Amino acid sequence: MDEYESCNLDYFPENILIDVLSYLSVRELVRAGRVCKRWKRLIKDQRLWRTVDLTGWKGVTSRILWVLLRQYFGCGLRCLRLRGLLLSARGGTFLSESWLKALSTKCPRLSKLCLLHADLRSLPGCQVLPRTLRVLELRGCELPRSFFNQTLPKGKGLASPLGIGVERLVLNNVPSFTDQHLQNLASWERLSRLELRDTFRVTANGLRSCAAKEGLSGPEGLSRLKYLEIGITARQGYQLQMASLGLGAGWLGLEELSLGGKEVATGLLCASRLKDLKCLHLWACTLSELQIVRSCRMLRGLRQLEFLDVIFQPRQSPPAEEGQGQEGGEEQQNEEEGPGGESNDENRTLDGADPFPGLRRSLAVLLPSCSLVFTNCSVQMNAD
Repeated sequence: MDEYESCNLDYFPENILIDVLSYLSVRELVRAGRVCKRWKRLIKDQRLWRTVDLTGWKGVTSRILWVLLRQYFGCGLRCLRLRGLLLSARGGTFLSESWLKALSTKCPRLSKLCLLHADLRSLPGCQVLPRTLRVLELRGCELPRSFFNQTLPKGKGLASPLGIGVERLVLNNVPSFTDQHLQNLASWERLSRLELRDTFRVTANGLRSCAAKEGLSGPEGLSRLKYLEIGITARQGYQLQMASLGLGAGWLGLEELSLGGKEVATGLLCASRLKDLKCLHLWACTLSELQIVRSCRMLRGLRQLEFLDVIFQPRQSPPAEEGQGQEGGEEQQNEEEGPGGESNDENRTLDGADPFPGLRRSLAVLLPSCSLVFTNCSVQMNAD
C-alpha cells in the first residue's frame, strides 16, 4: 500500500494517458494542458483532436477559436462542430473569412463541418469553406442569398468556379434557404446526398426546376443526386408549401427517398414517377394501408420500404352481419376492450410485428423483391 500511495500519473504510459484524456471535453483539455509541461505536450497530441465538439461550450468567441486553431488544431482534425452566436444576447461576428482560410490550411484532413445557430451572412460564399469537406451540416443558421454559388463576386479574390467537394449537405431548420439556394446547388458536381428538414421556403416549383433530367447538352439539374430527404415536422407558425410535389418531375438517377412529417402524403402521390427509386423511407407520419398500397403500386423497382415512428390507421371493417355467433361477438369485444371492460383509444407500439398482416400480404404481391422494415411504429386502436 505504501508503494501504491506513492504512485502518480507519471508512472502511466503516454498511450494510456491519452486514452484517459480522450474522455475530457475541449474546455477540460485546455485546462489540463496547464498542469505541467508533460501534460501540455500530451494535450497537443492530434489523437485527441480528431473530433472536436464545441456546441456544449457556452461563450465561445472568435478569439477562442483563433487560440484553438493556433495551438491545438492540426492535421488530425476530421470533424468539427461549432455553435454560433445567432441566439446569443451578445451577438457579434463568430466565423470570419480569415479564420476559415486558416482552418483550411492547417487542417488538410477536415471532412465534416457542423454549424449550429451560426450567422453566415458576413461570408462571401461557400468558397471560403475548406476544400476537403465532404459533409456539411447547417442547423438553425442564417445564409446570404449567394452562399451556395460557386463563383465569387468581383473584388473577393477568385472569380472562377472552384469545384465544391461536398458530397452530403444537411439543412435543418434553415429559414433563409430558398429556391434560389437550391438552384445554385445544381453546380455542385459531387453532391449526392441532400437532406432538407424544416426548410419552409422551398416550394414545389423550386424542386421541379432542379430535378435531374436529360437536356440538349447533357444531364441538367441535380443529376448526381442519389439520396433526397424532405421533411416538415413543425406543428405551427409556418405555411405548408408541399415541396414534395416537385418529385413529379421524374428525378432521373434518384435511388433513395426519405419523406417525413407533413410531406409524406404529397410525396407518396408523386413517388410513382421516380423510375430509379430503390429505397423509400417514411417517418413521423400517419398512414393507412390503402394509401401505402396505392402509392407503391407503380414502384416495381423498390427494394426496401422503411417505416419509422409511423402511426398506422386500421382498415375499416364492414359492420357485423346479423346472426353472428355469440362467440365471435365476444372475441371482437375482447379485442376492443381493455382491462375492466374499458375501451382503448390509443396507439399500440409494435415490437418487431407488422402493423397488420394485410399490409405485408398486399405488398408481397405488388413488390415481391422489396423488404419491409418497421421501427418504433404503432397501430391506432379506436373504440369505434
